[in-house]
Amino acid sequence: METTTRLRPIKPEPRQRARTAAAAACVVLGLGLIGGAVAGSWLTDDASASSGGDTSWSTARSAWHSLPVDTLFPRTLQGRGTGPGGADRVWTRLGVAADGDCAEALDPLLVRALGPVGCARVVRATYTDATRSGVVTVGMVFTEADAEAMRALGTRFADQKLGGRKDLMPRTYPVAGTVAEGFGAAQRASWTTHVLTEEPVLVYAVSGFADGRAVHDPQPAAAAMARGATTAVAEAGLGNDAEGVADGVERALRVTLADLTEEKPR
Repeated sequence: METTTRLRPIKPEPRQRARTAAAAACVVLGLGLIGGAVAGSWLTDDASASSGGDTSWSTARSAWHSLPVDTLFPRTLQGRGTGPGGADRVWTRLGVAADGDCAEALDPLLVRALGPVGCARVVRATYTDATRSGVVTVGMVFTEADAEAMRALGTRFADQKLGGRKDLMPRTYPVAGTVAEGFGAAQRASWTTHVLTEEPVLVYAVSGFADGRAVHDPQPAAAAMARGATTAVAEAGLGNDAEGVADGVERALRVTLADLTEEKPR
């Protein structure tokens, strides 16, 4: 039985227009991470950030509470050719968490990494694959930043390889009464992080074995999916699961936002 929490009261319209959020200003702090201490040291640069009243941007920013749960997190995700060796994958939703803030949904260091763009809200859901041997938590962080700030964050994540750092791995969302009930921090096996530079959103996913086994050497999805990877995580396709579920949720969000933007009067 699926455990699903309603994110926000909404009107039951299948293509409901997102409420226009007020343009917000935020300070863009440069995100620099240097090695050494577990907590890390952060280099900052100041720059102004403003949404500029862009309709599509404000529509995306309010999507976490204006779109139906089944739109944000489809009950079923299809991943054609996304499994190991190009196999098709299908993931079924097990549950949706109540929307929350970054402090309760993400590890502290990841919260700090996202500080320059601000965190408006986090929404999360957990899926399992067709064999029910793997579980995946996928989340979307809706930020307070503008396009320039999101591009800067995307550049820093790419240049400094922040998405591959184990201490920036996202948290899981275990779902009671399902195969994901024991999906905790020790069970995290693979993960991926997507900074959407065209929307004020960061999409992440973290996967693990459904049997609750602890994973002592988790791998970023890119490493687990690399040609010739032979770890248990790679051979189980958990990198593919993390990447495939993140891609599926991101794609659904992009399509919906594009439709909503086209409907709005210009």
